[in-house]
Amino acid sequence: MPDNTTPNIDDTQFRQIDHARLFPEERPAHAPRILLLHGSLRTRSYSRLLSQEAARILRRFGCETRHFDPSGLPLPDDAPDTHPKVAALRDLVMWCEGMVWVSPERHGAMTGIMKSQIDWIPLAPIGGIRPTQGKTLAVAQVSGGSQSFNAVNQMRVLGRWMRMLTIPNQSSVPKAWDVFDDAGRMKPGPLYDRVVDVMEELVKFTLLTRAQSDYLTDRYSERVESLEELSRRVNAPAALGGAETTGD
Repeated sequence: MPDNTTPNIDDTQFRQIDHARLFPEERPAHAPRILLLHGSLRTRSYSRLLSQEAARILRRFGCETRHFDPSGLPLPDDAPDTHPKVAALRDLVMWCEGMVWVSPERHGAMTGIMKSQIDWIPLAPIGGIRPTQGKTLAVAQVSGGSQSFNAVNQMRVLGRWMRMLTIPNQSSVPKAWDVFDDAGRMKPGPLYDRVVDVMEELVKFTLLTRAQSDYLTDRYSERVESLEELSRRVNAPAALGGAETTGD
């Protein structure tokens, strides 16, 4: 007979899968709330134009969308988290149920502007709530040259690190200067169709998971560990003068 004993498990915090919570009969009826971030400050920013095009598609699917303007956002740790731009970003993150991150690829990576926005979003709880945990995420990038996937791949890693549900599909727009017209609208074609695909998938995943997001991210290890202990552990390096950890 196999040994099925699990003496290391805290029986007071171990719970069987609750199908009623996993498949709730009652679901939110409000429009999905999606926040869009872009990673450039240029006057004609193609990442901003792509995020605006994505927002139009999301609204066509019945979503409520909001954008964050990164202009004026200080570098991480160069200002207190009470800075107005930091507070505005965090308020939007708390408001949303899903996000879209759009970055240019610069020197083979996402831009510092994009990364700074993500770095200002804490992994540690705010008012007992992790700001990004369990929320959906779609990633996209624009390039000045041939098609690449370096920025979206990096953002996927960050999405997982922030405990988000990053959807399988993504968009990479090459030669962005030739994809948008003089009015800043994306031209029709396969690249536009892919953006529609990505936004459609994001909406489906958001609708599918938002009602049970709290349950999907309810973890045994965190039930064992108190909220006070968790906050102390996550923020310990910052208190000691090091960089704030965002690890699992």
